[in-house]
Amino acid sequence: MSLTQTIAMPMAESKSLLHSSRGSSGDHRWLAVLRKDATVDGEFVYAVRSTGVYCRASCPSRRPKREQVTFFELPEAAEQAGYRACRRCLPNSVALRNPAAETVARVCREIERQLSSETGEGGAAGVKLSALSEAAKMSPDQLQRAFRKMMRISPRQYADSLRMKRLKSRLKKGDDVTTALYEAGFGSSSRLYERAPSHLGMTPATYRQGGEGMEMQYTVAGTPLGRMLVAATKKGISALYLGDSDQKLEAALQKEYPRAEIRKGRNGMEQWIARIVEHLKGREPNLDLPTDVQATAFQRRVWEELRRIPYGTTRTYTQVAKSIGNPKAVRAVARACATNPTSVVVPCHRVVRQSGNLAGYRWGLERKEKLIEMEKQAKRER
Repeated sequence: MSLTQTIAMPMAESKSLLHSSRGSSGDHRWLAVLRKDATVDGEFVYAVRSTGVYCRASCPSRRPKREQVTFFELPEAAEQAGYRACRRCLPNSVALRNPAAETVARVCREIERQLSSETGEGGAAGVKLSALSEAAKMSPDQLQRAFRKMMRISPRQYADSLRMKRLKSRLKKGDDVTTALYEAGFGSSSRLYERAPSHLGMTPATYRQGGEGMEMQYTVAGTPLGRMLVAATKKGISALYLGDSDQKLEAALQKEYPRAEIRKGRNGMEQWIARIVEHLKGREPNLDLPTDVQATAFQRRVWEELRRIPYGTTRTYTQVAKSIGNPKAVRAVARACATNPTSVVVPCHRVVRQSGNLAGYRWGLERKEKLIEMEKQAKRER
């Protein structure tokens, strides 16, 4: 933006623009939003967290605060993240200017077209990367990279998310599980139940009932870090809490899963608990245990990335945000860490501030510090 253009703006907006650009590496997208620049429509969309709406740069609506805004290459990416199109500026009706973005958008539409024609046959395997890449005139690897860059997930994950969205809609409308299964495009009940826990946090039948009927058992044990509550379904660990009071840990479990059927017991969890205790003593570095939790797609991406952090090392919130392909989502990454219900198994304690300070930890900074030091010491001794 030229100095002349800046001067020509209203004084208040000019001051806001200059202030917002400081320390932001010259965020040209935010500047374009501030000046409602129609010349960049089609290059990106911006989404507002407080409203859940995404817009084109030239949208005439009132400008949000910078901290509420995130940018996406494609309308499809914004919708995948849970935002809806602005009814005023219709950002999903603008022609895209970036050829790579247009190619990915066409692939998205092709995936949607294929899913809309599914009748329960073929399931997720019905969307073939080889066929998509051939239509896009790209190699499969090129398409994967371009798709992940623009959409932040793979073509397969995009297809799965659309199918699961259709499933949820059918279940909420009251369809029985069998009907919803085939209408959503799953080829068999085994394929559906194989994917459902990771997307719904529960089985489809349980989801239809709003979470009622989840069967979970828990136990409390002593560890080097105090009392530990472990709760699990038959599919995996749903909660791992650390604290000083059994009563407070049990109350936290009831609050986190208010509709679940929870009982005290450890039948079938003995091996998991033994491995966790050994891990907390520095004797079991590779804690690869199954989890069964309810989560948004973003939370799940963050938690999966946390499990990739090597034992005895740490990452910053910024590094985690970059590793999931969303470098500006540092605060969202921090929230995902703070809401992680399966501490230790999903090692959110391994994420620290850019300065090296520990930041917050649901179970206390002292425990976070002990966990990090224990892992570093155990790693040195190996």
